[in-house]
Amino acid sequence: MKLFTLLLSISLMASAYAIPKAPFDALKTTGSIQFNDNQTDYDFEGIVKLSNCSGSLIRLSGQPLTAKALVLTNGHCYSSGPFGGMLKPGEVVVNASAKRSMKIFDKQMKLFPITTSKVIYAAMTDTDIAIYELTQTYQEIQKKFNIQSFNLDTVRPSIGTDIEIVSGYWDRGYSCAIDAFIFNLKEGDWLFKDSIRYTDTCNTIGGTSGSPIISKGTRSVIAINNTANEDGQRCTVNNPCEVTKDGAVTVLKDKKYGQQTFNIYSCLSPDFNIDLNRAGCVLAKPTLR
Repeated sequence: MKLFTLLLSISLMASAYAIPKAPFDALKTTGSIQFNDNQTDYDFEGIVKLSNCSGSLIRLSGQPLTAKALVLTNGHCYSSGPFGGMLKPGEVVVNASAKRSMKIFDKQMKLFPITTSKVIYAAMTDTDIAIYELTQTYQEIQKKFNIQSFNLDTVRPSIGTDIEIVSGYWDRGYSCAIDAFIFNLKEGDWLFKDSIRYTDTCNTIGGTSGSPIISKGTRSVIAINNTANEDGQRCTVNNPCEVTKDGAVTVLKDKKYGQQTFNIYSCLSPDFNIDLNRAGCVLAKPTLR
């Protein structure tokens, strides 16, 4: 295991993944990758470990503690296999049964098991998100594990905001800032709108997909990590390109990106479900049947 983790660490530190293939099933791995930088400054309470990705326990603004708890991750993490799974452009999942095992960190980075019951919303059209509902309520998680959720921010973040990206898959974090907003980010057949580009110190790698982007010094999730240009290729899978409103294309090798999450509130019903027919809802509606 020590040789495995050393070789894997060397390999992955040298490469970044966009819509990634996570290198192993994190729920079945007892060893951990060792990184040189100090990880003790990051707050892991409520960070979630998936088999193939990272995630976070989030609570919507005004949502009662008695409600079933929610986990936020990427749409491309929707498949539970160790190598991920893609939702096709136009494919949207709403209120679908989904039993899936995950693990959640407390303040001391101790892991506890949690289980999902359904997917509230998942898509890789316009954005790249999946929201799972757990079998447990926020109150039950607090009482049993002494774990508090993150808050999902209701407003659009700003350029220059200091952020932290905390990965449950790798048990590590990254610090940087929001560098720019990208009108369209094209990756293979997928198009993401109003994406966030980070400054260079958030050198995220495969497995960090689904990690929450947290406003530094807070417990507020403002976006979700999802992609990077790995090889400098133009608009291919693992090599997204930036597209302006007038169609100009820019390729920036090694740049990392995330998707905003405040727009979830535009489709939220009074009972905290996703209603795609709600006036003003901007989340993608299914077009693929």
